[in-house]
Amino acid sequence: MLRLLNKTEEAVICLLLVSTTLLVFVDVVMRFGFNTGFMWSQELTLHMSAWFVLFGTSYGIKAGSHIGVDAFVKLFPRGGRRILTMIACVLSLTYCGLILYGSWIYLAKVKKIGIDLEDLPIPAWVAHGMLIFGFVFLSIRIFLLLWDVITGDSDGFRHANEAKDSMEIVEELKREGAEI
Repeated sequence: MLRLLNKTEEAVICLLLVSTTLLVFVDVVMRFGFNTGFMWSQELTLHMSAWFVLFGTSYGIKAGSHIGVDAFVKLFPRGGRRILTMIACVLSLTYCGLILYGSWIYLAKVKKIGIDLEDLPIPAWVAHGMLIFGFVFLSIRIFLLLWDVITGDSDGFRHANEAKDSMEIVEELKREGAEI
């Protein structure tokens, strides 16, 4: 099940990134090269970017690519970090639950009214359905992190450590004799 989640998430992110990039590229060429373009491309790009951000947020938790502001948390021993992470996970899941609840109400009302997007013949509730999918994926990732903390497999959020990565690059360049 987790493998399916990972593959789905990665496939959607790749598809959105490639599609958005190609659409913007073609539209720029059409506008500046041929003085024409697609009226609907900006709206579609906006919605694909929103989907990309929501799926990317979920994937960032899995990959540990979010920048961490954890100087305070690192002051605590492992047990304290676990407790703080559990609190953060519960608060994050509560937030996701509130967003999901509000999104459900919003999408139901938009569907009932029958609003379409401005430039595309797509019901707005379908295009904005990204809220449900994105926050469900995010909730699953946060729940998995919470489970890892409860079982002792982790003591906190995985973060990108840019300072450490930068220092490793500097050391590697020094070993290669490059000027810094």
